Amino acid sequence: MGKARPSIWKAFTQPSAWTMAFLGFSSGLPFLLVAGTLAYWLKENGIVLKDITMIASAGMTYAFKFVWAPLLDHWQLPLFRRLGLRRGWLLFSQLCVTAGLVAMAVLTPSSLPLFVTATLVVAFFGATQDIAVDAYRIEIAPVESQGALVATYALGYRIGLLTAGALALIMADHAPWPAVYLTMAATMVIPVATTLLAPEPEVVRATPRGWAAAMRESLVEPFADFFRRYGWALALTTMAFLLLFKIPEQATIGGVMSPFYRDMGFEKTQIATVTKIWGIWIGIAGTFFGGALVARWGAWRPLGAAIVICGASNLLYLFLIQHPGDIVVLTLVISAENFTLGMLGPPTVAFLSSLVNKQHTATQYALLSSMVNLPGKVLGFFAGGIAMALGYQMFFIITVLSLLPAMILFACLWPRWRDRPHG
Repeated sequence: MGKARPSIWKAFTQPSAWTMAFLGFSSGLPFLLVAGTLAYWLKENGIVLKDITMIASAGMTYAFKFVWAPLLDHWQLPLFRRLGLRRGWLLFSQLCVTAGLVAMAVLTPSSLPLFVTATLVVAFFGATQDIAVDAYRIEIAPVESQGALVATYALGYRIGLLTAGALALIMADHAPWPAVYLTMAATMVIPVATTLLAPEPEVVRATPRGWAAAMRESLVEPFADFFRRYGWALALTTMAFLLLFKIPEQATIGGVMSPFYRDMGFEKTQIATVTKIWGIWIGIAGTFFGGALVARWGAWRPLGAAIVICGASNLLYLFLIQHPGDIVVLTLVISAENFTLGMLGPPTVAFLSSLVNKQHTATQYALLSSMVNLPGKVLGFFAGGIAMALGYQMFFIITVLSLLPAMILFACLWPRWRDRPHG
């Protein structure tokens, strides 16, 4: 009799899946409060546009979180040792985010230098919290459960974004901004309670002897370990694949899309309703679907399918170009794109999670996830110039053609990874 397939129901109903939903909320909440939502508050206080964009760029901290990720792998916070390494960092970063939001509410932009400092505190510890959450997720459950954990995390994350975005803006029409930020700080009670009640992952870690050994363990060993475990050929091929496969997705996340929608004749309200409200919930549905695929078939096979489907969905924008101003077509295109983007998330995270050594979880995952997102963001930086020179049609075609090198590498890696990520 063949081996029974893993239960999708069991994957989504395990306690750790819903722990991740609350931690996802905690990760999503501070992101907009130091970026888009903050910009409205600054604008209403007479801050000039140049300064607004500089202050609201505090969220760039998230792009460099791999720099201090080794701390979260190898240094326990003195006052939080009883909670363990992962929960200690989680609780510390959550308390710092809460304190930073309270400080922003008390200081207000009228005390701009101190207010900016409080904003940077929220951004830094929001990014630190993300590192801790990723490491906790990888260590709390096996690879075959990661898809479900990513799906519930994404649900919580989106609710956090909606709370810090739409709900905060609605509240700001009826209450002063300090009250809004105090309310946002109060919602952090939920993830703090989650951290206190959640179990600490059971991982045995090596304890370095002496300062030199600690530095090697923190800064050198995460890289050396990756190449030692997989060998130079497999490690470099896998890294090349990671650099390439998300280019179609990342290239359409940048600034090119807003002008494209406007050039297609859509009003801002239509764009916001379809892409920011409707699209979010379709994306969550896609994430749960991707999580179910991982729960049933592991990470590698769903990853290959999702890469092709998600990348090819960019061709739907050619259909939209043929029907400018048609809200039904826009809704169909955004639905397909967001669903496939959501579907790609769980197998991506599950595969990356399967690659890390739990001695260096935070460091290796932060580096690998940065590799996945960087090349597409670079293409996105030049997207406007490409679209102006070649037209929107050719731009979208190029994003799809960029899949070919990634899929060639996928075929080369198939014999090595097709079974491993499932267990």
